[in-house]
Amino acid sequence: MSITIRQPGILTTIQDLGRYGAQKYGVIVGGAMDAISFRIANMIVGNEQSEGALEVVLFGLSFEFNEDTLIAITGGQLYPTIDGKSAPMWRPILVKKGSILQFKSGHSGSRAYIAFAGGIDVPDVLESKSTYLNASLGGYEGRALKAGDTLQFGELSHISEGLISNLQSPTSNDWSVNYQTFLNFKKHQQIRIVKGSEFDEFTEDSLDALINEQYTVTTRADRMGYQLEGHPLKMTEEFELISEGVTFGTIQVPTSGQPIVLMADRQTAGGYPKIAQVITADLAKLAQSLPMNQLFFHLVTIEEAEQALFEQEQALHDLAVSIRFKALY
Repeated sequence: MSITIRQPGILTTIQDLGRYGAQKYGVIVGGAMDAISFRIANMIVGNEQSEGALEVVLFGLSFEFNEDTLIAITGGQLYPTIDGKSAPMWRPILVKKGSILQFKSGHSGSRAYIAFAGGIDVPDVLESKSTYLNASLGGYEGRALKAGDTLQFGELSHISEGLISNLQSPTSNDWSVNYQTFLNFKKHQQIRIVKGSEFDEFTEDSLDALINEQYTVTTRADRMGYQLEGHPLKMTEEFELISEGVTFGTIQVPTSGQPIVLMADRQTAGGYPKIAQVITADLAKLAQSLPMNQLFFHLVTIEEAEQALFEQEQALHDLAVSIRFKALY
């Protein structure tokens, strides 16, 4: 099975859940920006949750199916169509050979994900299929997709085969995933944070602003980081910091006082003061934010952050079990 790209859109790349174990060599983790939508897309088609899939930014992508293929589309509402008709999201779709899938425009959220039964057949580089654009590493020849590229898919799992069989059955029942259990695509998001290593070095006025005032996502927002705009954040006194490890969701404050939230393609280390850290359970909501969206930060404890992640992972586990049951019984 395969597809051929007609138009690549603004930015379409192959991603998985990231490239771990190579940061000591200066190689970033990367991976899907919205890991929740990504994982659910793979679940819906019977893949392993970490299997490679397409990450689509906003609009413009179109491609043709060279064989009948089971797919799932999740993430932001970018108005996907199949042969000109609205394509359902958050559910399995058996697409016929020769059909054209296209993303028309961004409505809510900034990224969509397309998983294909069998996964995308590209080589693992440092044990990951994720595309690291700045290093031309992984994915499809280390770059974003372009017109004329053909992507091949791997072998179907028994879960994928079961899902296809069910969809072909005359008694097939439509079902979809209730994504609102996991995330939303509101223009005003409450994002939970925990204290960063320099949290207590900022002025009381700055800490009050971080928690009680809104910050706007600017147009300087990409896979490396989101530049925010709002009340400037200041330290009680300036001092030099030694660069240290950073991660997805680290909120750094450069000399401008306007915070930067590091995203999936963040650098491996940073030297700016770290005022806070977005909790793992809220990274997907953050990743789907668009320029001009407003963020409201809510400070929680480490224990609350752990509990939120536990509940999210439990819900994902229950979903995976439910889909497996639908496929095999």
